[in-house]
Order: sequence, then structure tokens, then C-alpha cells
Amino acid sequence: MNNIFENNGYQKTDYIKRFVEKDTSPDPVYSPMDPPDAYKPPAMDTVPYDELHPALQYFMEEHKTTLKKIDDLEATLIQIKKEGINKERNKRLGNFFTFLDDKIVLHNLKEERVLFPIIHDRMIDNGEHGIGPVPDTAVDILENDHIKMMELATLTFSLMGIASRLTDPVSNAVLIDTAIEQGLALVELLRLHIFREDNVVFPLAHKYLTSADFTIITGKMKKYFSVQLPEKQVMDKI
Repeated sequence: MNNIFENNGYQKTDYIKRFVEKDTSPDPVYSPMDPPDAYKPPAMDTVPYDELHPALQYFMEEHKTTLKKIDDLEATLIQIKKEGINKERNKRLGNFFTFLDDKIVLHNLKEERVLFPIIHDRMIDNGEHGIGPVPDTAVDILENDHIKMMELATLTFSLMGIASRLTDPVSNAVLIDTAIEQGLALVELLRLHIFREDNVVFPLAHKYLTSADFTIITGKMKKYFSVQLPEKQVMDKI
């Protein structure tokens, strides 16, 4: 099965033939002019929160806190765009970047060290991967998101800082606009990243990970991050 976040870029496709056959094929046909909705990926099978392992619930709870901070950041950026920056808005920006340094970076580290490697392995074991020479999975997309969000955050923070030191009003306005644009891109990336984890990758983890896998995850969360997760019995997959 192909990576669910990936197009068929590795395949040689006869697009004219695909267009002719699209009415008879059960698979949806997308074009650059009508791409699929990022928040409605194919093959998305949601799982009720109460049925998820506590390890997955733990990460989803951290997501809820992050989403509130993202909303605050977006509102602040929009206010700056409309009315300009002031002391209070600057403080709110600072609060978000402090949260990013203290919480989001640590959250990403937990995922990368403990959760993602096992999910990546199980997705490959079950055919949920791309068909390139090195099989990639949705986990690769999520890890790339982690890099991109830090790049966008650094760029936004740096541009805001430089703008505050400029005395020329035109140059200041240009940099502020650019910083806002990058900040709003960060907002959208964070929201989409959390959506992908909560609604696509974590349900796949619920589907493919065994009780032994979750025991390893629980142990590493305690060993590496001093996080004590409750135990939950999970049926082994045969």
C-alpha cells in the first residue's frame, strides 16, 4: 500500500488513459486543479479516543494544549497585520515562542525517540509505505514537519526581531508583513501536522501496534522522559 500522504510520483502513469477511465475506476481521480483536501485524506479510519492506548492519548492531550496556543498566535498575528504591533502583542508573541521552546520541542523529541520508530516499523511490516528504493511512511512526513515548523518559527521570530530595530517605516512594514506571512504558515503547518497525527497516524498505530510494542513505548517514556503512563491491555495482532 502506498504512503497515505504521498502521491504516486514513483509510478509511471498514463494520465490520458487515467482520464478516460476515471468514470469506471472505483479510485478517486485528482488533478492539480482539484487536489484532495489535506484534512480529508484517503483511507482515514478514525478511532474513538477512549479506545486508544494511554500512550497515544497522552500525545493527543498535549496536542490539545498546543492547539490553544496556535489559536492565540494566529489571533495575535492577525491583530498585528491589521493594527500594528504594540507591547501587549509583542508579549503574546514572546509567550508563544517560549511555549514552542519549552513544550513543542520536547513533545517532538518524545515522538521521535519513542513513538515514531515503532510506528514506522509496523507500517512497513503491514504494507503502509511508499514504493521507492527506501520505503518511507507517514512517519517520514511527520518528521519533516518537525523540521519545517522549527524553520518557520525561527524565521518568524528573527524577522520580528530585526523589524523592531529598524527605524525606516517602509522597511519595518515590509519585514513585519513577511514575518506575519511566515507565522501564519507556521500556524497552518502545526494544525495540519496535529490533524495528521490524531486522525491518520495514531489510528494506524492503534491498528498495527501490539501490546508488546506499547509496553516498550511505556517503558521508554518513563526511562527517557520520566512520564508514567497507565498500563492498558492490547490484543496482540496475529
